[in-house]
Amino acid sequence: MKTILKLILILAVLTALGVIGYAYLGDMSPDQADVSEPVILDGS
Repeated sequence: MKTILKLILILAVLTALGVIGYAYLGDMSPDQADVSEPVILDGS
């Protein structure tokens, strides 16, 4: 039983480190593009 709990704890720590590493090193910036659309105003 101790071995299973130890394994779960190790996996949780490795998962947390992986998520933190991806947050710092992963490219999570969105793609940007200029968008222009004509606007028709009703002046009446």
